[in-house]
Amino acid sequence: MIAKEAAARLLEAERKKLEIEPLIKTYLGFTAEDAYQTQLEVIRMKVDEGAVVVGKKIGLTSKAMQNMAGVDEPDYGHLLDNMMFLDGDTISLESYIQPKVECEIAFVLKKDLKGPDVTVLDVLEATDYVVPSIEVIDSRIENWKIKFEDTVADNGSSASAVLGSKATKLEGLDLANIGMVSYRNGEMLDTAAGAAVLGNPLRAVAWLANSVGKYGVSLRAGEVILSGALTAAIPIEAGDTFTVEFDHLGSVTVTFKR
Repeated sequence: MIAKEAAARLLEAERKKLEIEPLIKTYLGFTAEDAYQTQLEVIRMKVDEGAVVVGKKIGLTSKAMQNMAGVDEPDYGHLLDNMMFLDGDTISLESYIQPKVECEIAFVLKKDLKGPDVTVLDVLEATDYVVPSIEVIDSRIENWKIKFEDTVADNGSSASAVLGSKATKLEGLDLANIGMVSYRNGEMLDTAAGAAVLGNPLRAVAWLANSVGKYGVSLRAGEVILSGALTAAIPIEAGDTFTVEFDHLGSVTVTFKR
């Protein structure tokens, strides 16, 4: 009952571009289990309206974000077809409430991954290729005052994903040591390496497969998996152009307009 009601509140907030109070305040005793059931209910309702699940995203992979949410583990959300954009696209900010960008490595799978007991080697074998990506995160919870249960219920605070155009096979790559540089309007923002994501993005994908397996969910061949942010999220303003460059993997760019 709580999951259905909370899902309806989140969907209404998203459609009306309104912020709502944290769910943990609205529903006393709102648990992580309630949150994941709420997320699944949100996705079910969107699929019933015609959306298609095309992948998953991992969130809260950095210590800074985990500290903000008061947890010591990542979370996840679903990617839908109407959330996806391509390298060089321009996106209207009218679709969002309080968006930010994160820089990530995206995996595209060629085999299913179903937990439990998925290992890094399983992820290597199941991956078709990787691409640079920019995730647009957004929160329907007022002022980003989120705890773990709030962001989980809100589909991992996900909104959109922009995928790079260069597909790179994993053979010979050391993802933990892949360097990244991000830019906003031509000015350097930050640098990082793949190890910022749970020590290795491969480990993050294995964690995801095992975590969603608890709910009977698998990572499917053909799906896109966002493996987690390498750096802190950056607020977006109209007119901003973000570019993220990765060693060996190429780059991805997106522009935002009002």
